Formats: sequence, C-alpha cells, structure tokens
Amino acid sequence: MQHWQEDFMFGYQFLNGCNPVMIHKCTKLPDKFPVTTEMVDCSLERNLTLEEEIKAGNVYIADYSLLDGVSANSTDPCTIQYLAAPICLLYKNLQNKVLPIAIQLAQTPGENNPIYLPSDEKYDWLLAKIWVRSSDFHIHQTVTHLLRTHLISEVFGIAMYRQLPAVHPLFKLILPHVKFTIAINTKAREQLICECGLFDKANATGGGGHVQLVQRSMKQLTFSSLCFPEEIQMRGVDSKEELPYYFYRDDGNMVWEATKSFVSDVVNIYYDSDETVKTDVELQAFVKDVSVFGLNGNEDLGFPKTIMTRDKLIEYLTVIIFVASSQHAAVNFGQFDWCSWIPNSPPTMRRPPPTEKGVVTINYIIESLPDRGRSCWHLGAVWALSQFQENELFLGMYTDEHFIEKPVKNAMQQFRKKLDDICSIIKERNKNKKLPYYYFSPDRIPNSVAV
Repeated sequence: MQHWQEDFMFGYQFLNGCNPVMIHKCTKLPDKFPVTTEMVDCSLERNLTLEEEIKAGNVYIADYSLLDGVSANSTDPCTIQYLAAPICLLYKNLQNKVLPIAIQLAQTPGENNPIYLPSDEKYDWLLAKIWVRSSDFHIHQTVTHLLRTHLISEVFGIAMYRQLPAVHPLFKLILPHVKFTIAINTKAREQLICECGLFDKANATGGGGHVQLVQRSMKQLTFSSLCFPEEIQMRGVDSKEELPYYFYRDDGNMVWEATKSFVSDVVNIYYDSDETVKTDVELQAFVKDVSVFGLNGNEDLGFPKTIMTRDKLIEYLTVIIFVASSQHAAVNFGQFDWCSWIPNSPPTMRRPPPTEKGVVTINYIIESLPDRGRSCWHLGAVWALSQFQENELFLGMYTDEHFIEKPVKNAMQQFRKKLDDICSIIKERNKNKKLPYYYFSPDRIPNSVAV
C-alpha cells in the first residue's frame, strides 16, 4: 500500500498483478497515440530515440479501447460516474523494470486529450495512473475474470452435462473442473451482475455497461486466446530474456505443460488412434454443442465443431481444465491483494478525466475517487472473491473416484508429482522476495471456478 504511487509498482502490476494480460509488445506506435521522443526522452535510459527503443523491443503498450463508448453507471442520480479508455506506454529500463512513460486518457488525440508524462506535475501524473488502474479494474472484472473464466467454463460444463454420459471417460475427466461453476455463476447473476446487484451499486460499468463490455469482448474470445502459450506469444511477451520478471508467464507455462501432459496420458489410455477420436459420436456432439450453442455458432472465434486427432483433443481438454482451474486462480485470488487499496483499483470515478494539465490537486483526486459507500461494497466483494472454500480441492486432487482404472490412477499420481515440483520451484524463487508471486502455485489453484 505504501508503494502504490510509485511508477515501479504501477508497472509491476502489468506483469504480475491481478490482470497480467493487458501488456503487449509495442512494434509500432498507433496513430491515435502520438508520443514523441521529445516527450519521453527523460524516461529513456539507452541514449536511443523512442523509435529505436521500440525496434530494440524495450517498449510495451496497454490499450483499454474496449471501454471506449461504454455507458457509465447512471443508476444513482445523486452520483455521476465516469469511465475512460486510456492508452499506456511502458518502458523496460536497464534494470529490466517495466515503467510507465506516457498515458493518454481517451482514444482520440487532440488538445483536450493531453498525453501525461512522468515529468508532469505530481498530481497530474498520479491521477492519470489512477485512471489507468480504474480502467484495468473494469477490464479485469468483466472480461479477464467473468467472461474468460466463469462464463466460458459454464459453456463447457453445460455441454458436458448435455452430451457426455456419466460413464464416458471425458465426463469423468472434466467433471471435477466444472463442479460448482454453474451454481456460482447463477449466484453471480442473482447478486452481482443483475439489476440492483453489486455492479450497479459500486462499479462504473454497472447499469448495463458491463453487458456492453462482455458483448464487445466476445469478438476477442478466440479458442487460440485460451491456449496459454499461444496467448502469451500473440502479445509478444513470450521471451524470458526480454521480460525476466514476468512470473505470470513463467509459472503459467509450467502449469499448462503439466496439465497437458496429464491430459495426454489420459487421452492415450482411452483413444488408441486418431480414428478412435473421429468415431466417438458423444465427444463430437460435446464439441459441437460448445461451438454451435454455447458460442452461437460464431466461426470467427475458432472453436472447433469437430475434433479429428488425439493431439487436437489433448489441446481442447487442456484448455477446459486450465481455464477452469489455473487461469481462474491466477486472475481471481489476487483481488484482495491488489484491489483492496481503493486508489490502486477504483471501481468507479466521480469526476471526468481532466482535459488539460496543471489543474489536478489532491482534492481533485479525492473528489474523483469513489465515495465511502461504494468503497465499502467494493472492499467486501474483493475480499469475498479472494477466499478459498472450506475443504477446497486443489489442482490434482481427485477425491471422487470416477476413474477406477489403474493406468489413469497412475497418470493422476504423476500429475500430482509434477505439480508438487512446480510448487517447490515457485516457493524457492519466492524466497526473500518482497513481492512473491504465488497465484499459479498448484497448491493455491482450486480444481474449478467455485467462487
């Protein structure tokens, strides 16, 4: 909390915070974000121009364009609330720390949309960062968390119950990873995202904005974006040499590979050839149900309607298990850690983004931040969402014996061994770290989306 104003802490959260999926390698500055070398020269450390730094791979960008034009919450006539769609330029310095070097609070450049810099007045720069953190909160809650873990896991779960009989090996494999998901999502529809729910009470996207955001985000919900290594690669952040402190990436890759290895073992037990996959009519009905009914037949999303090989089946099942367990844990259980200090993650803003520099004071910032009531609603929510359940079953724990075959039990045992090894690696790395990263540690990954 005491470091929340520092640029290092702001940049660190793009790598290992609650929403570590927004940072992209910047290969070319977008026209809508006209940052020049002169603007950021004091932040660059290699005696290179901004264009040269971009070519060298030292510049990253976070663009919150999804929020552009989303309706702000107007359910309370006594409190006008505001949203922004900022763009943030980030720079990897000589110590490999990622720091913000420019922020624009709206998508269209112009005189009334200044580019804020670390060299600006203290409170101008601080409020610009607060606006980015607020926008990041909205994308995290509605897209990264709700849509891309809760809702997509429900799609897989419903298709499983509809198309796979309980004796089917894939039913037995998937079931522990969709357990309680439909129930918790029903509760969310009744208490959080419904009319007069928590979103309406506390969040600037309440009152319908969150629905608009989900609808827009559906265009980006591609199958390949749910494959962890591919998603990392698509954002251009896969190199350990370029981003050595991106623990979300490193730990996620380890858990993905362990999960994929386990799924491969199980698939190869029951499917001795690609032909066996092709001719499994119940499997094919399950996959088709997800694509045609769960995702409304949208072919642009790349979800397969049929699966013809064992390799593709392994990838498909790995996505289901990883998203429901590991990905959800990584973006859910850090909410209290990162969002409980309101200025670091405001759920709403009560003053519009400034349109000129030099006008922001500490009182302006206080008046922009949420009031006490909304802050309390927000604080209670992020605390509750960050709690494990009683008798939680973590990844690799299969206490219900759906499988009785010895080869599968051996595969489970090997899976647990690999997960234990990952726990040890993460624990060793975190030793003596002021900011340990443990959200992908398998002993903190529940089997399913249950909170």
